[in-house]
Amino acid sequence: MHNLAWAMAPQQAGAPQAGAVTYLVQFAPLVLIFIVFYLLLIRPQQKKQRAVQEMINSLKKGDKIITSGGMYGTVVDLKEKTVTLKIGDNVKLEFLRSAISGMQKPK
Repeated sequence: MHNLAWAMAPQQAGAPQAGAVTYLVQFAPLVLIFIVFYLLLIRPQQKKQRAVQEMINSLKKGDKIITSGGMYGTVVDLKEKTVTLKIGDNVKLEFLRSAISGMQKPK
């Protein structure tokens, strides 16, 4: 009976509880997966979006671009939300700025 009293004694202050350590060990893989997911997928996508947005903001007349639909054209007019492209002789189309996916590579 004497040993039972010692076994049931309260834990000392400052000693870690087994339950708290267990929760940390259980959540560590989840946190690690989130960090890897962020570094491999989210961050590169944000960098790409930022670069495309900077390119769209810096457009000027005469730039040769590609739309997200695959249309090649030359910028002839710029408005706040749209861009007018010359696609061919006497053919001009107006696109949203968000439809521009990139600049044409020089030949």
